[in-house]
Amino acid sequence: MSNENAQVTPISGEDKVLVRKDVPTKLTPEEKILGKTLKKASTFTNKELAAVSSKKGLLQLLGTKNINVEKALVKLRYEQELEKLQMELVKLQRSVQLEGRRVAILFEGRDAAGKGGTIRRFMEHLNPRSARIVALPKPTDLQKGQWYFQRYTEQLPNPGEIVFFDRSWYNRAVVEPVMDFCDKKQYRTFMQQAPEFEHMLYEDNLELVKFWFSISKDVQAERFDSRRSDPLKQWKISPVDELAQENWNIYTKYKENMFSKTHTSYSPWIIVKANDKKRARVESMRHVLSALDYEGKDSPHIHLSPDPEIVLRYHRSQTSID
Repeated sequence: MSNENAQVTPISGEDKVLVRKDVPTKLTPEEKILGKTLKKASTFTNKELAAVSSKKGLLQLLGTKNINVEKALVKLRYEQELEKLQMELVKLQRSVQLEGRRVAILFEGRDAAGKGGTIRRFMEHLNPRSARIVALPKPTDLQKGQWYFQRYTEQLPNPGEIVFFDRSWYNRAVVEPVMDFCDKKQYRTFMQQAPEFEHMLYEDNLELVKFWFSISKDVQAERFDSRRSDPLKQWKISPVDELAQENWNIYTKYKENMFSKTHTSYSPWIIVKANDKKRARVESMRHVLSALDYEGKDSPHIHLSPDPEIVLRYHRSQTSID
């Protein structure tokens, strides 16, 4: 990267320039990705910029500016990996469109497990005309009187469509009984009907993926603290979130019962260890790509086998995940 490729703004009285990462440049793809790992602005002199002619030189310069080069490289690898997986997702979507398939991907997990951020990465480069996110608000009085699954069936994918559920009908399996949003009879009815409902979807050729994003109690607490202190994230905190730590063990009890009663051969639970958000994102993408067929899968841009240390299928013999 040389200084002729970067748009700069002089700083009055100093032989320095301000290089902004949000300004379009003629950088290499690697340099562009690396730029995302920096703060919004870093100060370099003209002489320093002129001396940079290679990736190695760039890394050395970053090291002199107290920028954690190791973290920058981790971010670089993550962005490169993410981009290649997103290219495969575009190929998957194209096949779903052309073949008129219906794909639903459920994202469940404790509060602050990273479900929303992962869905955004899934959706980032997909055609919004045939891919959408469903994140339903609390039911209306009318919906409360309907069959529980009714408002979710209305959101199921149409032919040629992929739908990402940011929480789903499984609210009734964990959140609702913990927070007393449903009674015991409603809960028992749901646990009986859920496998039957999903079997009907299976028989109707709907392709369903069920993710549970698993995090530790300490990580959840850290993420809650981050949300409270960040004005851009405070909207994510709700009364339900505030009770999540207090009700941790109760959530675990209902989560384990949900796995036991609703994990089936035709609709298995896929558990994603999500303490590391970035790994959770790329490995969950890998699982979807490995589980679903699409044209061009035999010549992928990246390997599609998910890390078994991050993504695993639920087994009834295993102990509690979180």
